[in-house]
Amino acid sequence: MPIDLMLEKYSGRIATLTIGASKEEAGTRKYTIRIGGQTTLPFLFSEGPIPNKPTIAFEIWDIPPIDWPQALLESYKDVVNDTVEWAQKCIEDYRAKVLCLRLQGAHPDCGNRTPDEEAKLIEKLLKAVDVPLIIIGCGEDTKDNLVLPICSQAAKGERCLFGEAFQDNYKTLTAAVLADGHNIIATSPIDINIAKQLNILISDMGLGLERIVINPTIGALGYGLEYAYSIMERIRLAALAGDKTVAMPFICFVGQEAWRAKEAKASAVEFPNWGKDLERGIVWETLTATALIQAGGDIMVMRHPKAAQNIDTYIEELMQKSAQ
Repeated sequence: MPIDLMLEKYSGRIATLTIGASKEEAGTRKYTIRIGGQTTLPFLFSEGPIPNKPTIAFEIWDIPPIDWPQALLESYKDVVNDTVEWAQKCIEDYRAKVLCLRLQGAHPDCGNRTPDEEAKLIEKLLKAVDVPLIIIGCGEDTKDNLVLPICSQAAKGERCLFGEAFQDNYKTLTAAVLADGHNIIATSPIDINIAKQLNILISDMGLGLERIVINPTIGALGYGLEYAYSIMERIRLAALAGDKTVAMPFICFVGQEAWRAKEAKASAVEFPNWGKDLERGIVWETLTATALIQAGGDIMVMRHPKAAQNIDTYIEELMQKSAQ
């Protein structure tokens, strides 16, 4: 006897956000990327439409990475000294559709690059590649408040995704992206209430809720992944229930979290029974991403090309099987 499954129908919808501006929109990107738009939980096509699949962004830096394990750097060893060449390698060799540029070189402890230096890099990168860009600061609030507005102006009209805005430091970046036509990443420390409050504060400055992406702050496999998953699920359920102040896509910095886990970066010489360090790292990044996609992640910012390839295949299979 066939069993009729109980299907949920939600009143809310996740906002649809576009990254990149095409030539028809006065930008220079070859194409745009759309995320969000879901009316149900991940891959439950029988309950509602899921118009846009999760997206993978390749992380690149403005300086050679200072904390990446050697096994991870091996894939980029010939280009890490030139950001533009690194970006081109990701696109040409690894078929990257989106790039996430981290301006770590602006940090006072990592080179202290000036706002003008970083802005010139943005201009150079925009001319060299034509994929949509995500641009992240160095993580030091005072310096980011100087650098990011200048970089936002340098990329004006390209509809980039800029980050990160925090509850105690959101006004400067919000004003910049509002003036220059970009989107913003609102970061909260694994807390649904802070996420909601920050989105409200940003929207009160005039930036529409549909131009915000939530970074819920994730953990890697074995390092808080379960808690991050539960918070993302709670936020998504609240959004689908009709709360528009949290009805935004998620961005997850998978590579950053996965490759700083001891199990991913520890040398095989130090732990010979753990197997090859490169294989471990790829598995750690892959498994972290698969869980976060199931939690509702819309953008996976990844580091190793093999892990990105694994997740690209995983997303395609989920989209096909779930839609059947």
